[in-house]
Amino acid sequence: MRTILNTPDSPAHDSLVEKKSEFIGDACHIDSQDEALSFVQTIRDQHPKARHVAFAAMWGGSDGRLGERMSDDGEPSGTAGKPILDVLRQGGLTDCVVCVTRYFGGILLGSGGLIRAYSSAASLAVKAAQGANIIPCTQYETVVEYPQLAMMRQIVAQLDGTVDDEEFTDCVTMMVSVPQPSAGEFESRVVETFNATVLVERRGSFNCPIADRG
Repeated sequence: MRTILNTPDSPAHDSLVEKKSEFIGDACHIDSQDEALSFVQTIRDQHPKARHVAFAAMWGGSDGRLGERMSDDGEPSGTAGKPILDVLRQGGLTDCVVCVTRYFGGILLGSGGLIRAYSSAASLAVKAAQGANIIPCTQYETVVEYPQLAMMRQIVAQLDGTVDDEEFTDCVTMMVSVPQPSAGEFESRVVETFNATVLVERRGSFNCPIADRG
């Protein structure tokens, strides 16, 4: 599975014009249906004069079950929400929502034209987004001294991991996630790099997004 990393505050964005109607695509990461609906409302508020704001969202999947929701927002049934949802399905995407806002240009497009336009606008938004693969990760907690912080961050980054949290006191308590295939190497490199003076404690396993490079 894959996801989109763009946040609701900074969604991926692109648009197209079809027979004088403008179709504006916005896409972002979400973790629940409520977050998806909140983002859709934000887009509606940004475009009060738009004729339609259709959307599709998918979330979950870590347990093999996906939630999904879509809306044609007044367009003929099956011509807006479903084409957007199909873009998400075909891309193997989850935990994301795509809105397509339409400003009507006065020319009717017909069902086929609407389907193509909504699908294309959704595809453009997804293409503009920062993508990530969702893979099994192991999360660790560790404590480092300030002079060791940069090296620990470097080790995590080199193994395509992420720094999930850092708490700064007289030392630095870190929560980091590393792809499961690299977990053994991470533990070995920490021992070797810090001469066994830094301990890492496994806190669990879960699916996490690993951003595309380049």
